[in-house]
Parts: sequence; structure tokens; C-alpha cells
Amino acid sequence: MIRRLRLKFVLMNMAFVTALLAAVFSLVLHTTRNELAQAGLRALEQAALEHLGPVRPDRRPGEPGRVPCFVLRTGPRGELIAAGDGYYDLTDEDWLLTLLATAQEQGGREGVLEDYGLRFCRSGPPERPVLAFVDLSGERQTMAALARTCLLAGSAAFLGFLAVSVLLSRWAVRPVARAWEQQRQFVADASHELKTPLTVILTNAELLREGTAGAEERRFTDNILTMARQMRALVESLLELARGDACPAAGAMEPVDLSRLVQEAVLPFEPVFFEAGLTLSAEIREGLRVRGVEGQLRQVAEILLDNARKYTPSGGRVTLELTRSGRSCLLSVAGPGTPLTRQQRQDVFKRFYRADPARSREGSWGLGLSLARETVSRHGGKIWADSGPEGNRFTVRLPLMRE
Repeated sequence: MIRRLRLKFVLMNMAFVTALLAAVFSLVLHTTRNELAQAGLRALEQAALEHLGPVRPDRRPGEPGRVPCFVLRTGPRGELIAAGDGYYDLTDEDWLLTLLATAQEQGGREGVLEDYGLRFCRSGPPERPVLAFVDLSGERQTMAALARTCLLAGSAAFLGFLAVSVLLSRWAVRPVARAWEQQRQFVADASHELKTPLTVILTNAELLREGTAGAEERRFTDNILTMARQMRALVESLLELARGDACPAAGAMEPVDLSRLVQEAVLPFEPVFFEAGLTLSAEIREGLRVRGVEGQLRQVAEILLDNARKYTPSGGRVTLELTRSGRSCLLSVAGPGTPLTRQQRQDVFKRFYRADPARSREGSWGLGLSLARETVSRHGGKIWADSGPEGNRFTVRLPLMRE
């Protein structure tokens, strides 16, 4: 429980940090992109105004001082005039006409020709526009370098915040862990203290019942025995939960033949279901083996069967299935009954929760499914409930042993 609480604390912190870092770096990238675009447009406007002058034929691409920019305009007789600094080859008239036509198709005062990696800006009168073009490779390289820097800085910040969150989680949940340990110890001590007087009460009540001849006296002793047995079952469940909270060592786990275990757990319930007017059918796949504590896994199967017995109406049919699903096995118990709501399917695994409060009078304290969830979780599995018009189904998923 404490481990899950710490995990939630760390996950919440990291979700907030991730969102914050993403927002900050997205803002930086967006702002930088806009600034580069505006700077490029200002350079284009200046180049269009100056027309960049005549091209020097003795300048070659790659020489210092060259700006990857050129201007296209239409002359007085409709001829195409290109001016640049030599970075681009402006002798290919077909290429220049294609650029001019593509820019005119886009319309607008400015735009980007993605296929050519150019940004353009339009100026001058509509009948004789001047179009200035600038290469986008420098802008894209700058953005790529900035993105890599942001990624590295973000990763470093994420790891740093993760380490801090893990350390803070220990401090944050320390009071909760202390209170939880005190509560667990109290439950364990109280349960142990209650077992002895309950045993004495049960023994005396059984002796009293054997020596009682009157029907009225036997009814009273039967009531004492019934309530004492229910109380003993509650105490034993509390002890199981207390032992589970103490997190038994993984070394206690060993290979378990789950198919045989489930079959053995079903046999004692067949007469119980028959006396309750219910039908119990089992479909168990052979040879499914898991790693765990045999007694605890048997108790999970018994809890699911007992829960189905309590909540299935008379005449209903309960089905137990043990199947394989990939590298896991599925143990499910299904039967007719009042469908659980979505909230009830979550709350039913909480301690002392009962979907039907009246069941407390029948010895149901709302601890069985909670105990089953704790046991399944310690075995690396998962338990959940499904509901539909046909009734309810409780399913346990456990990892299979590697062959």
C-alpha cells in the first residue's frame, strides 16, 4: 500500500513536470521559429528594395560574405530579371519561371515554397512585382540544433526531477507509513487477543448445546455458536490481511500446480452449492503452473466460489473456468445476479465494502475480495470484475511459470 502511494506521488509529480517542461520548450521553439521567420522576412524586404544589385560573374558559391538570397522581377519589356550574390545559379530560366509561377499561385505577400526550401516576399506594384527569395536551410539547421538542445536539457531536467521526486516521496509518505504500520499492528494484536476468548466461547457453547435438552435452550446456544463462528471468521480474515500488509518474502513462493489446486478447491463446494439450490460447473485446463504460495492461491479460489454462493439467486448456475491466455492464466467465476455498477466494480475490492449491506447479517464482512486482491497483487497478478445482463464475473490473471 505504501509502495503504491509512493508510486502515485512520483507519477503525479513527473506528470506535472513533464507538462511544464513540454510547455516551456514548446514556447521557446515557437518563439524562436517566429523570430527567425520575421528576421528572414526583414532581410527579404531589404533585398527586394535594393534588388541586390548586379550579379558578379567572378563570385562562386561558398565564398565568404555570400547571402543565400536572390530577387526575381519583370523588366519593362516583360523579360525576367534575376539578381543575386552568386549563391544560386540564376542562369536556369526554366527553374526561375517555375519559382515565379509557384509563388504567384500561392498569392499573398509572403510564403514558403516547401518543395524548394525557399521563403519568398512580394513587393512592388501588382503589375510588375518584385519577389525576393531566401534559403531556409540555415533557419532549419538552427531550429534542429535548438530542438536537440531542448531535448537534452529536457531529459536532464526530467531525470533530475525524477530523482528529487523519489527522495521526496520517502519523506512525504513517512507519516502515512507510520500510521499504517501502527494500524496494522493494532489489528494483528487485537485479532490475536480475540482468538483466545472466542475459542473459549465456542468450546463452552458446544458443550452447553450437547447438554441441553430443551428446544428453546438449544436455539439460544445455536445462536451463540453461529455468531461466535462468524466472529472467528472475521478475526481470521483480519489476521490474513495483517499478514499480507507485512509483505511476506518472495522466497516463500514455489512452483504450484494451479490446475490441481483449483480442482481440489472446487470439490468441497459442490455439496455446499447443491444444498443452496445452485449448480456448480468447472472447466479446468490441465498443466497450468504458477509461482506462488499454495495456501494463499487456494484461498483466492475459495473466496471467489464462496462469493458466488452468497450472491447467486437460488436455482442459478455458477461457472468456474481456468484457461490459458498467452503467458498468463485466467481463473474466472461467473454467475447470475444483480449486475454491479461501474463504481461498485471498483469498490467491491475495498475492505469492509458490501454491495448489499444486508449481507453483514449473514456473516459477510466485505473482507474476502479485498484479501483476494492483496494476495493476487503479491503474486504479480490482477483481479477485476465484469458485469452484464447475464450477471457478474470475477477474473484473476496470474503469470505462468516459464517452461
